[in-house]
Amino acid sequence: MSRQPASAAAGTKSTDENLPIGLKVLAEGIDPVLDIVAVHGLNGHREKTWTVNEVNWLRDFLPSDVPRARILTWGYDANTHSTSQISCQYLYDHARTLISDLCLKRRLTKSQTRAIVFIAHSLGGIVVKSALIHSDAARRDALEEHRSIKLSTYGILFMGTPHQGGGGVHLGELLLKVGSIFVADDKIIKHLEKDSEWLQQQLSQYGPISRDFVTKFAYEMYPTPVALGKTIMVVPQASAIIPGIANAEPVAIPADHLNMVKFASREDAGYEKMSGYLQLLAEEAPSVIDTRWTEQDRIREVLSNTSEDFSISFSLSGVPEIESLIGREEETRRIKEAFQGDGSHRETVILQGLGGIGKTQLAAAFVKERRDYYSAMFWLNGTNEDILKKNFFNLAKRLHDKHPSSTLLRTALESEDADQVVGAVKQWLSAKGNTRWILVFDNIDNPKLPGVNDPQAYDLRSYFPEAHQGFILITTRSSRLRPGKVIQVKKLQNVRDSIAILAQNSQRRISDQDPHAIKLVQKLDGLPLALATAGAYLSQVSTSLADYLRYYDSSWLRLQETSPELPSYEDRALYSTWDISYQHICSQNESAGKLLKLWAYFDNQDLWYTLLADKYGPAWFSAIADNELSFNVAIRLLCDHTLIESHEVSGGYSMHSCVHAWTINVLNSEQDISMINLALCCVGFTLPQKTSFGSWALQRRLLSHANRCLGFVRNSSVLGAEKYCYNPEALHNLGALYIHQGKPEEAEEIYLRALAGQEKAWGPEHPSTLDTINDLGFVYLDRGKMDEAEEMYRRALAGRENALGPDHPSTLDTIHNVGVLYKDQGKLDEAEEMHLRALAGTEKALGPEHQLTLETINNLGVLYKDQGKLDEAEEMFRRALAGNEKASGPEHPSTLVTINNLGVLYKDQGKMYEAEDIFRRALAGEEKALGPEHRSTLDTIHNLGSLYIHQGKLDEAEEMYLRALAGNEKALGPEHRSTLDTIHNVGVLYKDQGKLDEAEEMYRRALAGNGKTRGPEHKLTLDTRYNLAVMYQSRSLIEDATKHFRLVVQDYTNTLGPDHQDTMKAMSHLETLQQ
Repeated sequence: MSRQPASAAAGTKSTDENLPIGLKVLAEGIDPVLDIVAVHGLNGHREKTWTVNEVNWLRDFLPSDVPRARILTWGYDANTHSTSQISCQYLYDHARTLISDLCLKRRLTKSQTRAIVFIAHSLGGIVVKSALIHSDAARRDALEEHRSIKLSTYGILFMGTPHQGGGGVHLGELLLKVGSIFVADDKIIKHLEKDSEWLQQQLSQYGPISRDFVTKFAYEMYPTPVALGKTIMVVPQASAIIPGIANAEPVAIPADHLNMVKFASREDAGYEKMSGYLQLLAEEAPSVIDTRWTEQDRIREVLSNTSEDFSISFSLSGVPEIESLIGREEETRRIKEAFQGDGSHRETVILQGLGGIGKTQLAAAFVKERRDYYSAMFWLNGTNEDILKKNFFNLAKRLHDKHPSSTLLRTALESEDADQVVGAVKQWLSAKGNTRWILVFDNIDNPKLPGVNDPQAYDLRSYFPEAHQGFILITTRSSRLRPGKVIQVKKLQNVRDSIAILAQNSQRRISDQDPHAIKLVQKLDGLPLALATAGAYLSQVSTSLADYLRYYDSSWLRLQETSPELPSYEDRALYSTWDISYQHICSQNESAGKLLKLWAYFDNQDLWYTLLADKYGPAWFSAIADNELSFNVAIRLLCDHTLIESHEVSGGYSMHSCVHAWTINVLNSEQDISMINLALCCVGFTLPQKTSFGSWALQRRLLSHANRCLGFVRNSSVLGAEKYCYNPEALHNLGALYIHQGKPEEAEEIYLRALAGQEKAWGPEHPSTLDTINDLGFVYLDRGKMDEAEEMYRRALAGRENALGPDHPSTLDTIHNVGVLYKDQGKLDEAEEMHLRALAGTEKALGPEHQLTLETINNLGVLYKDQGKLDEAEEMFRRALAGNEKASGPEHPSTLVTINNLGVLYKDQGKMYEAEDIFRRALAGEEKALGPEHRSTLDTIHNLGSLYIHQGKLDEAEEMYLRALAGNEKALGPEHRSTLDTIHNVGVLYKDQGKLDEAEEMYRRALAGNGKTRGPEHKLTLDTRYNLAVMYQSRSLIEDATKHFRLVVQDYTNTLGPDHQDTMKAMSHLETLQQ
């Protein structure tokens, strides 16, 4: 049960009585395996803070729910209403006392390795964080036993702890608000505000260790009553949660700030949540903490065998600053696994990946987390050889400070000879017994490798110690550097990790359900540098995520240049991080560098050799496109620098979307029309000149590249290229691609551009010009633009008859298309004449089994079905089916189209079982050959829905129709004819199901769409209006029904004649209404 806020009047101010301090055991537990430690906040009390109506839930409820836990509460002098002062030192002193008290209690009860879960209320959470930071800092010879607390801590429940500012509120202001409900002395409140900077710094120190804990961030749901009858939300949700913390979860508590830790009954909603989480933590914690202590014992054993002479204090000098590492659990596990040895045999790990992927951050987090495992850690920047040698010089000085009597080190340093210094360090690392050191070589991006002639490249192996001992960790972009075990660092796969990085760097609370956040991180595609850059920008402005995404698309370079520098990425920014790789590539292979620039005009996914092969282009292009071995040399160089990835299954290569944005905005700061035309020709001429169903897989592969080219062609006027003629043949082929992929709008746009170029270059009667005119007619027909389609077909037919003759296959193709047009216009006799003429010509010129002949036979069957000549239709379909199966195979798309048409015929003949078998055969074949979203597949799904209606299987029909509708809307758009046919039929179905409101909505959508797409007098438009009128009549909506029947009768009479059965039926309804 939830509880409304109680009054804060009682208990808000403490009295001057002596407060109980230190640890108190509330429950010993039965054979305990876990310590639960509760810590109160300012002016709190180790028992009263958790008590209401004399019920202390820690004492009275929790022991029975978590029986194997010892439950302790800790008190400290938090009575701050007097003249005492609170400061960062005040809080830190209490944190050290908490650690000391716990260590003593656990030593006396021989429970030093028992798992711990903390419960911390309000500013008590800051005390707990400070305590864990102190515990983590404890090392050998410095209260090492204090470290046992952090090592044993499995989880923390923060209850209304103000971790940070939020919603535009600075942390200092938030602390004032917290203090105001507990503290009377203004001086103390000012200390809270003053020390907010220290608390913010504490947050950054806590971040790196927080991934070791399971964390629940509980926040209050109700405001807290304060003086003068007012209420305030003391610690709002945005402040009670630390964004980007791993293993963390927000928890809403239905209470105010003071009462969120007081539960009067087991049924209290807040108690049920807290008890549930504590039970889960109690179940998980013991085994995890046992594993930690086992590992700690192993480390101690190994280090006990290492001479103190080789121990060098841990230094963060040169190590990039990171708040906390998000994700990368698998990579961290693999590094640990590779470094399991004792160092007597050298272990080398190479972290390999794209620039900005987070290799350095992963290495830094690893050495910080594992610093106790090594006797010495040295971080070496290997950006170039000069910097590396300077790092060795600094390393030598550290060693000399530790060993001032070392003649070797002193002599090398005094000589100021870099090679001598490197040699001295290598000799120290090779000393017998010195096996527990770790060297990190960072940014080894230009190593000397076979075939690399770059004078700046250097041999990394020459900097390895001669003795084969110790541990070496390397970060590199080079895929060819392999002196050890390679761990590829790839983009983050988990969207939540990406959002966590964005939240951490922006200091905003960003929900992983926020659609703008999801869209943004998908755009940045798991690249930590891009995510951190976006977060840093958002931390300094009030820009929304949606606006940032808009800027990213429209002003990429300007956005990156104005983004803040990132401490964890040194001097590297998203817009410049790959420049050095590009320079290395160009110095080795100019064509590879040019290919990288050309890639900006393709999609970033799936570029392969035959996409470029046999295409005409400049000399650099021919050098890689005319020979696959030369292509492989260039592409391998891009892979070597991890700017692209290979995909074995497809045989193609892909580029990260952020690298692609860099090629677009940096390598091509001004768009190059010749490059656009080259990409267009690559895509257009990779398709067969006569695109067929058989090239479906290739079409799908090319579609994303075609979309990219279309975008540039659309923007040609912006580039000052109004008169520039893109290759018209390539444009025509793109139009054919869009036709077969069910994208008629794009096809129309491309064909019109191709036609303009062809007419200008070759004239209106050229065969290629006529091909485009013919295909444009098909597009208009597909879009329901009947007048435009007829104009194009007549123009194509006249031109082909004149240029090629009446019996040429191209002429016959247009005759066949005119027949299809006439059928769709309801001119069935004229359609039959055209189909028979086309059939006679194709059989004579091409043979009875040619694809065009069989297509004409199939469409003649469709026409006969519409004419009611069902026997003739079946004969045509069976003839087409036999021919297609023989010529193309049983699973060829043309075969499947005929099978589908045969199913429709069987349905009209009342052969329901045969129809269902036929439809299922067609559907299985189309899903396999074409995919679930192809138009032919969706047509069959739609037809199966219609069959189910006739069979009375309305639920199955609805499932099929809605599946077809979703697919058509996605693939074709909401106003395509196929989409509208499905919408109309869904309306019919809903009417039969008695869902009249839903039916009306569908009919109205279909009527509006058909009127716009097909025209107000098209048969299907009229049929939809007729069905809408019938539905109004059945619902006794006489006025609406009469209005629509009058229009239907008028239009049926004009188009079908007064004696047509549909006209007569509509007139009968109208007469009934008028009576």
